[in-house]
Amino acid sequence: MTVLKIERLENNNILPEYKTEGAAGMDLCAAISEPVTLKPLERTLIPTGLKIELEHGYEAQIRPRSGMSIKHGITLINCVGTIDEDYRGEVCIPVVNLSNETYTIQPDERVAQMIIARVEQAKIEVVTELTATARGAGGFGSTGKS
Repeated sequence: MTVLKIERLENNNILPEYKTEGAAGMDLCAAISEPVTLKPLERTLIPTGLKIELEHGYEAQIRPRSGMSIKHGITLINCVGTIDEDYRGEVCIPVVNLSNETYTIQPDERVAQMIIARVEQAKIEVVTELTATARGAGGFGSTGKS
């Protein structure tokens, strides 16, 4: 098991938490003192009041919460954010309102989830030709619907 070191900033009230025993992601909460209202298509950066230190060879993936996405259209601007092991600044959540309704984020509201994942840096090798596959260059939708 990897260790995640967390530094709480003065605006943080809630530490990340796995809500169930089988949860892959831990919830991150909005470290804001006043509600933040997002109009349709509006985006903002929500602070968590946390700084983290990851072990070598790990990243933190910041992902939307599925309930906020489907019920309210609130998601992340970059879909999945990566926090590299050498980043030491505050973890902030870049949210966007994709719905037709305004949405208000409340102080301490769970706004995203964080997954800790092993990563490996690749060695780049330039070649003149790639290995052929049955799929080839078939892209978006090339494998069909079912």
